[in-house]
Amino acid sequence: MAKKGLKRAWTIDNLLDKEYDLFDWKDEWYQAFDRPEKRGVWFVWGNSGNGKTSFILQLIKAICPFERVILNSLEEGGAHTMQEAIKREGMIAVKNRLLVTNESLEDMDIRLSKRKAPKVAVIDSYQYTGLSFRDYLKLKEKHANKLLIFISQAEGKKPMGRAAVSVMYDSALKIWIEGYKAFSKGRYIGPNGGKYTIYEKGAALYHGTE
Repeated sequence: MAKKGLKRAWTIDNLLDKEYDLFDWKDEWYQAFDRPEKRGVWFVWGNSGNGKTSFILQLIKAICPFERVILNSLEEGGAHTMQEAIKREGMIAVKNRLLVTNESLEDMDIRLSKRKAPKVAVIDSYQYTGLSFRDYLKLKEKHANKLLIFISQAEGKKPMGRAAVSVMYDSALKIWIEGYKAFSKGRYIGPNGGKYTIYEKGAALYHGTE
């Protein structure tokens, strides 16, 4: 049997000296989610009618000053509801930094492999990809230098399906959407405890502060 090369092991000094490329947020995004790394996997999940689409678009707007983004809208595609959400969230402001598609994972993989491809891909939703957890790991490894953000449907307070649950546990930043608020459940939690308000009035009504 051929010997397999061992992966590199780091010393404490190696880790302490290592520099990371981070989202240098200084506003409400920093308050909620600190300064996460610009590569890896993030996972956003929540039930319908809680502000998930609005949050996704607001998140993309916060990322666009740093990196170009592709939004693969498998669930809504070019539907009227997506058009209205794009208008509502003022996405015209980042039109030169954002590409919206509705394509298979195979086609998205080819697009991301191009030399000048966006470095951030938002996939909505995980359930529409049909990816098993094994397939997900292959995609993650292939695009290890990019940031993959998966959006997921929910069953109760859990992501829908075993594969989606596994991806959620594997993600660096996990964001639960409920009642027009986003809550960080992952490794990045900002000074305010990991809370971001998507829509003030809706959040106040839902959470009983109005």
